[in-house]
Amino acid sequence: MHANGAEIVIEILVANGVDTVFGYPGGNVIDIYDAIYKNQHRINHYLTAHEQGAAHAADAYARVSGKTGVAIATSGPGATNLVTGIANAYLDSTPVVFITGNVPVEMMGRDSFQEIDILGVTLPIVKHSYVVRDVADLAVTLNEAFAIAGSGRKGPVLVDIPKSVQLDACEYEPRAPGSGSEQQTPDAAESAIDRDTTKAAHAAGIDSSSGSGGLDAVIEMISNSRRPYIYCGGGVVASDTGNLLAELSNKLRAPVGSSLMGIGAVPYSFERYLGMCGMHGRYASNMAKSEADLIIALGVRFSDRATGDTNEYARNSTVVHIDADAAEIGKNIGPDVSLCGNLKEILPEVVRRVRPVFDLSWEERIRELKAAGSEPPDGGFTPRNIIKRVNAHFGPDAPVATDVGQHQMWVAQYYEFEKPRKFITSGGLGAMGFGLGAAIGACTALYGGRTVLFTSEGSFGMNLTEMATAVTYNLPITIILLNNGVLGLMRQLQTLFFDKRYSQTTLERKTDFPALTEAFGARGFSAANLQELDGALALLSEYKGPGVIDCSIDKDEMVLPMIPTGSAFRDMLTR
Repeated sequence: MHANGAEIVIEILVANGVDTVFGYPGGNVIDIYDAIYKNQHRINHYLTAHEQGAAHAADAYARVSGKTGVAIATSGPGATNLVTGIANAYLDSTPVVFITGNVPVEMMGRDSFQEIDILGVTLPIVKHSYVVRDVADLAVTLNEAFAIAGSGRKGPVLVDIPKSVQLDACEYEPRAPGSGSEQQTPDAAESAIDRDTTKAAHAAGIDSSSGSGGLDAVIEMISNSRRPYIYCGGGVVASDTGNLLAELSNKLRAPVGSSLMGIGAVPYSFERYLGMCGMHGRYASNMAKSEADLIIALGVRFSDRATGDTNEYARNSTVVHIDADAAEIGKNIGPDVSLCGNLKEILPEVVRRVRPVFDLSWEERIRELKAAGSEPPDGGFTPRNIIKRVNAHFGPDAPVATDVGQHQMWVAQYYEFEKPRKFITSGGLGAMGFGLGAAIGACTALYGGRTVLFTSEGSFGMNLTEMATAVTYNLPITIILLNNGVLGLMRQLQTLFFDKRYSQTTLERKTDFPALTEAFGARGFSAANLQELDGALALLSEYKGPGVIDCSIDKDEMVLPMIPTGSAFRDMLTR
């Protein structure tokens, strides 16, 4: 078939199973948008209020659906508005293909109107990137972008398509992606930029069982452990191997703790799950990890929020690290034994071959830690009780998005996630303003299924314009606004470490969030106690569109436990 570049973009999206995209039109993608108009029966497009909202929506869509997300923006400010979302997808290893327009090829490098070197701008925060200069190379480049985004350690890929390439035409023969019939040509892209050379290899599926010591050494180390602890991360969720992890845990009688991104890998109700570990992790999870003789790290990167003082971390234990990305092995914590590869291939062998040595005293110690970390019930209008009440109302099937701050950590601690891909949060970047765009993406991935967003007045204020998007598409998003009038996490740090010098963390804003919500065309409620919260939840359940419940909480509520930055687990602050 004879097709122009814009039409080829649509054909490649459809061939890669894409039926939903997010974006905002502009002059240098107007031809792609014309092709979208002609293909409305094949592609659903969600017009967001801002390109950053589109980026976060595509990110969350990918997390919930397990597919690759797609976001489209024009050149110049449209492309730069994607940057926070691209960085977020990069640090949380989310597969998203970002398509940007640019000025015509012959105008590039002349400071043309809305010209920007978006490939250069995003170089450090993409898994791979391209600028396509010839329409004949467009199909192979886009297919390769989808293959890279969704393989190995997943991540964002940028494809910059100049306007002239969208207009130019060539003969295009539809082929199944990955069929091998299309080969990368030397000039198909200006450059294909990866995190590092090892990541490029693993993106192609190379080296699935190599590492320091190999599989036999991993089996031997695990089999000889008397106090094993399994530490799981987002890689377990991405590879859909939570069932294998639970099987390994039961076989070893080993407790399980997760990183923030690993929440949902095993059910909250799983008897050996101790909860999130790290800076704001649960007491039992952190203490068990510090007392283990072996940490089995699966799909994690040992970030600073998880380890604290790296000189003290795992000081009395050995470490097995299994991950899809060789660049992460030894970067923060040096493992005693490591494997680089797909958990789906490695874990079945580990489960089958390990022969554990049980130490009943370890199980007894875990029970003691869980009892010591339990919190007494209270009936107040606290973040804990609000979250648990919302949790009981929505059950295990609704995706839960968060913004960033105290509310994010409270949700990680108290919401009982029973299924993977239900907790949608900004982990590595910690981007305030992520939540509403993410909730939109999560909701569309469920084809309009009820979605929950926990946010705060600080985060919500950053991108609340996306309420217009939620209202336009009548998306059933219930927004729980934990409103304490301050930037809570910063105020907590100022209380604990800065002698209560509350510099610029008391917001003193007069915004009436329920009224503002109504002005957007959604429903708005206020709640000052659990009874009012129940009433608002019931009313929103009968309403098919979005709504906000503004919950007034104490400004001095703290997220505890807490390990101060750079400190060891033994320095943990508790209630």
